[in-house]
Amino acid sequence: MIGSGLQIYGAYARFGERPFYLNPFEEYAFPRWSRLGGWLAGGLNWHFALMWPLIAVGVLYLGYLVASGEWRSLLFGPRDFRGAIEMQKYYLRLRKDHPPQGKHNPLQKLAYTFIVVLGVLAVLTGFAIYKPTQLAWLTTLFGGFQAARYWHFWTVWIFVGFLIVHVVLVFAVDPASLRAMITGWYRGRFPSHD
Repeated sequence: MIGSGLQIYGAYARFGERPFYLNPFEEYAFPRWSRLGGWLAGGLNWHFALMWPLIAVGVLYLGYLVASGEWRSLLFGPRDFRGAIEMQKYYLRLRKDHPPQGKHNPLQKLAYTFIVVLGVLAVLTGFAIYKPTQLAWLTTLFGGFQAARYWHFWTVWIFVGFLIVHVVLVFAVDPASLRAMITGWYRGRFPSHD
């Protein structure tokens, strides 16, 4: 999806004439190896073909969270604000003892909730620019075609940033959890915080 998106972006790397569309990549041409599709139509075909598996996996994942009740341990709620602050203090070494937590700490819940919301935003802005006439109400909701395109573009960079930070933190804090992310089984040891 990212490679084909970069191919599409390269065809017109501007987001209209509004000055508030910040784009540090506007004058930068992404290298050929990072793009998929070879030209605009090829990038569009790949992007549209890959969006359906992305949506299907997302719907299956959300369905699993609802059916299993797992959403309760992942959803960041108002009660998690104080715990998130305390957890941040712990990570910044401003607090010595590890705050109590359940299956996931409040910052993990915030990250998981944020990434699901970001995924929904990516899909909705994608549809807003994929079918701007048929889904005019959605395109209008995001501020028009160029604004929807702008928000769709930035969701990619936020995903990339999240992925990099997530993997770095896995290696820094709990390397055994990388295997758990891939296999679903955690075999490392972690301290009891209940």
